[in-house]
Amino acid sequence: MLYPRGMWGRLARSETIQGVETRTSDERQAAAMNTTTILERDQILDLCELIHTSRSGNLPVAGSRVLGLFRCIQITVLILRHNLTQELLADIHTVSQATISRVVAVYTPLIAEALQAWVPSVGDLDPDRQYIIDGTLAPCWSWRDRPELYSGKHHTTGVNLQVACTLTGQLAWISPPLPGSVHDAKAIRESGFLTILNGQSHIGDKGYIGLGMITPVKKPAHGELTDTDRRNNTTINRVRYLIERVIANLKTWRVLHTDYRRPYNTFETTIQAVTGLIFAYTL
Repeated sequence: MLYPRGMWGRLARSETIQGVETRTSDERQAAAMNTTTILERDQILDLCELIHTSRSGNLPVAGSRVLGLFRCIQITVLILRHNLTQELLADIHTVSQATISRVVAVYTPLIAEALQAWVPSVGDLDPDRQYIIDGTLAPCWSWRDRPELYSGKHHTTGVNLQVACTLTGQLAWISPPLPGSVHDAKAIRESGFLTILNGQSHIGDKGYIGLGMITPVKKPAHGELTDTDRRNNTTINRVRYLIERVIANLKTWRVLHTDYRRPYNTFETTIQAVTGLIFAYTL
């Protein structure tokens, strides 16, 4: 498919010098793109098309004249993937920090909106399938007016995300964020997961004890686990490593692993953008 020049920035074009095909700087940049953004060049072009179509060609002014749609999306994905500082990206792309800030502020919600259809809700999960559940904290800066973000478990501030995967280790669902102070048991109840699905068949850690799920047995006070309980706990933990691996892969998007620096009211949209990119392009 041919894209009009200027719509998505200067897309890669080939030049031939003395019979040898060379690449433009845009092509060389695109060749290394999947190592920096995890997305292939064609995937970013597909995202460009989705956003361009959803906007009926009316692209935001922020950054479009200087950078073009392609580079605006590339910069935004780089922020999401590596949580780089805006000053660094400004130097790399030879624009001002203010331009990078406007690009990220405008294109993050556009990415989230364009990929929303790829993100499964709890109602999209298969009620006949068994899932492994765990919670994780996406850290953020500590705002004085947001004491509910502090997690006593993690000793830092952030938001609680509930994550589900299949018994084959395939990411299946990520819950909307809740304040970091919310316990995993409360978070999974408020997500609707246990209401829509039969909670008795799913596997979780000790934080979900009392919800009817399959969980390890806690060591009794002033007592020891029986041999049967130890064997059961070992079996459950061997299965649970799958969700821990899924969450570790999720945290390779550094904006979910290192402190989120933009205003807190943009964090949920940022998480939606990341989950959209994951479900649409990386699974």
